[in-house]
Amino acid sequence: MWRAAVTIALQALQPLTPESSMSVSRPARRAVSVLSVAIAQAACCGDLSAQSTRPLLSQAAPSAASSNSEGAGALRTLPDFAPLVEKYGPAVVNVEVVEKSQPSAGGPPGLSPNDPFYDFFRRFGIPGPEQAPRGNQPPVRGAGSGFIVSQDGYILTNTHVVLNADEVTVRLTDRREFQAKVIGADERTDVAVIKISASNLPTVKLGDPSKVKPGQWVLAIGSPFGFENSATAGIISATARSLPSDNYVPFIQTDVAVNPGNSGGPLFNMAGEVVGINSQIFSRTGGYMGVSFAIPIDVARNVQEQLIKTGRVVRGRIGVTIQDVNAQLAESFGLDRPRGALVSSVERDGPASKAGLQPGDVILAVNGHPIERYGELSGSIAAMKPGSDATLQVWRGGKQQAVSIKIAELKEQQQTARTGGKPGSHATDQASQLGLD
Repeated sequence: MWRAAVTIALQALQPLTPESSMSVSRPARRAVSVLSVAIAQAACCGDLSAQSTRPLLSQAAPSAASSNSEGAGALRTLPDFAPLVEKYGPAVVNVEVVEKSQPSAGGPPGLSPNDPFYDFFRRFGIPGPEQAPRGNQPPVRGAGSGFIVSQDGYILTNTHVVLNADEVTVRLTDRREFQAKVIGADERTDVAVIKISASNLPTVKLGDPSKVKPGQWVLAIGSPFGFENSATAGIISATARSLPSDNYVPFIQTDVAVNPGNSGGPLFNMAGEVVGINSQIFSRTGGYMGVSFAIPIDVARNVQEQLIKTGRVVRGRIGVTIQDVNAQLAESFGLDRPRGALVSSVERDGPASKAGLQPGDVILAVNGHPIERYGELSGSIAAMKPGSDATLQVWRGGKQQAVSIKIAELKEQQQTARTGGKPGSHATDQASQLGLD
């Protein structure tokens, strides 16, 4: 109908000759204007009818898209995380911590006890600006996340969440609160185990991080900035990341929004399995900037079992200093491509020295498992039981050879307390005393 109206209108709106324009009366012009309005209404009706046919077109689109790549089909649907949050959200808890109050030494804030002026201010009782009165400093409060791994109350979280804790309170999604006990904490992996006295608790399901691939969807649940049971989603950016400050954890890198308070919370895959513990972010502002890191759950599970059983974590060592192999080093050693861990130095009378390892050797595999980056070697050796035997594939002199080695135990270094109760080393305080950093 509207097409016929358009045809009539076009005929009516043909350019007028000077003679004919003089003969057109006002009623005729009004009729043409009314007809133009009718055409506009007809066009709107045509748009509505076209929209009504769009579902039919969209149903036909998959058959056309199916001839394209698989990626085009994957773009048609987005994941729905609601069932996952509903099922496993109750197993994610909020962890609130009150740290132990630390005695004040009476010196001005910001000065190390090794600073020459520190003793001067302390001895004569001269307060510095913004100095608190003598006595104990007020306790520091913090918050993080965790998730229940057993119905009898064992919970996994981060070490930095419960470090130096005097009181630990666990809050469930049903608003029940429990006082928790710290079973153990491992600073190297940043994994801690706490326990509450309860039964028949909701639990998570643990997955296999080795099956995780970049590009897969993942979900984090935690308490960012105290907002309990908040869910954020993203994808896996990379796996087996070695951070400069830690070579014992092959981190899972994601772009999931992780903020203060998310620490210790679970990272789920689309099957509802926990594949990691949210632990760190890369940031220049202190907040989320698109890069976050999670501890693989198999690493955390190993630490959990040892902490529950013995209260401490035992790791293996072979007594070498290692570094990454770049393109230049790979070419100089005759390797086909950069891979493995380069031995920089060998500890005297250590397991590596007794096995015949030398500086300049490149360790390519441990018990048949390839070592692509040097950080993977630390994690592989640390996971082995002290006293066990291992076979290393070593590149030396342009040839690959097998080296048998006995794993020794890694002795944890004793730490001393700094001012403020934060863990530090005597070497660090000594460096500050000498003016070196």
